[in-house]
Amino acid sequence: MPVHTSVSSQDSPGKGAGLGLALASALAFGGSGVAAKPLIEAGLDPLHVVWLRVAGAALVMLPVAVRHRALPRRRPALLAGFGLLAVAGVQACYFAALSRIPVGVALLIEYLAPALVLGWVRFVQRRPVTRAAALGVVLAAGGLACVVEVWSGLSFDALGLLLALGAACCQVGYFVLADQGSDAGEAAPDPLGVIAYGLLVGAGVLTVVSRPWSMDWSVLAGSADLNGTAVPAAALLTWIVLVATVVAYVTGVLSVRRLSPQVAGVVACLEAVIATVLAWVLLGEHLSAPQVAGGAVVLVGAFIAQSSAPAKGSAQPVASGGAERELSARGTAA
Repeated sequence: MPVHTSVSSQDSPGKGAGLGLALASALAFGGSGVAAKPLIEAGLDPLHVVWLRVAGAALVMLPVAVRHRALPRRRPALLAGFGLLAVAGVQACYFAALSRIPVGVALLIEYLAPALVLGWVRFVQRRPVTRAAALGVVLAAGGLACVVEVWSGLSFDALGLLLALGAACCQVGYFVLADQGSDAGEAAPDPLGVIAYGLLVGAGVLTVVSRPWSMDWSVLAGSADLNGTAVPAAALLTWIVLVATVVAYVTGVLSVRRLSPQVAGVVACLEAVIATVLAWVLLGEHLSAPQVAGGAVVLVGAFIAQSSAPAKGSAQPVASGGAERELSARGTAA
């Protein structure tokens, strides 16, 4: 995908394409839980499902890694960071948190990442952010609280909350690293190459954490129950690997390239809404009135954040397309 060469090139078609990619990524990521839950109920450990997901995706992207075999020498720190944070860290911390605190609480804390991204941009990078992006984060976080019904069972397990916060911080790493570019005058690493090596690094780390040699491999040869329908476990795993991981990461990284980390992060909150709707349709987990209302609020928050117009001048807020201005100078690494 071409890098825009000026602020004026960040027009509505380019922004619309970025929004479309962000929505596709949220849809792909959101569908992972619906496919993973039957596998877990069939007897697979959650961490084993995560390992299968990442290792399978790394295998699919292996030809891309071979094609960009010079990339590890050029950007070792970026690839290690993406693999450790954006792939292994998010997955491992989130599933570990689930063993100690309710799913809704863990999901809400993880999706505080857009707010943390704004904090990173504002206080670490010392760059301005738009009020619309900040308002979008507030609305999205409030709506998400309704979607996951955080009030239904809060457990103040300190380690569980810390693990969920760790997942949120790792997700910040995903959005920030996806927007990183090379120095001026240096060719930007191909985003697919970064994703491929990130998956390889993540698979290696998760192999140590999940110990797949202890997995019950026979589960994959059987079927899993999807709301009363027997579905081949291998088919569910194929969906998780190809759609919920490969497609999700590729469209997610490319959406950050066209938007900005904080705007793409707010749109990514739609993953929780999509996951809830799919669970309602495919798993028979019904939505309550607060969940429906919360989903609408998340949509509104995401729309406000992505539709903010860029300010003129050198102090252009990055949350409204200013990332494209930096991309013109330094390219993107993911």
